[in-house]
Amino acid sequence: MNIDRFWSIIESARSSAAVSGVRFDEALVNLLTRRPPQEILEYAERFDEVHDALYRWDVWAAAYLIGGGCSDDSFMDFRAGVIALGRDWYERIALAPDSLAGHPAVIEAASAHRDDALFYEDVNYAASCAFERLTGNPDSFYEAWAEYQPTDEQDSDAAEMGKDFDFDDVDEMHRRLPRLANLYLEASD
Repeated sequence: MNIDRFWSIIESARSSAAVSGVRFDEALVNLLTRRPPQEILEYAERFDEVHDALYRWDVWAAAYLIGGGCSDDSFMDFRAGVIALGRDWYERIALAPDSLAGHPAVIEAASAHRDDALFYEDVNYAASCAFERLTGNPDSFYEAWAEYQPTDEQDSDAAEMGKDFDFDDVDEMHRRLPRLANLYLEASD
């Protein structure tokens, strides 16, 4: 599956969720269950690629501001939430995480002092849920993935994350993510 097809599935799920009123993750699982198992595995491979591409300190800092802190697990959920926003927002955020300060959900969450904007755990498991629905076996995805997964896959290198910095350093956060810092740090002063 090429990247355009991946984003087409994400956009179809977004449209379906908006029309039907179901949650995005449910619409995504519904779409994936109509695909052959091989295509679900290909979707999972592309998902991992775009998810891993956001594994950077600057994106993590944005999640930290929006979430009022952000653990490793929460950062996984945040990156899934960014993917759920669709290709346009994903690409903006990948280029400049501070652009999240312009997203309506982030603005709303900041003004309401909520820390749940964009953290979307269930999106991480759409492929496995679709596989389980198709097979009735909760382990079927992981068994198929173990056979499918490319052998040259490597763990993210810390150097690829960019330069680490202190998320609790208010001045540094204002320097690196000025718009988000203004939304979240000024509101808490």
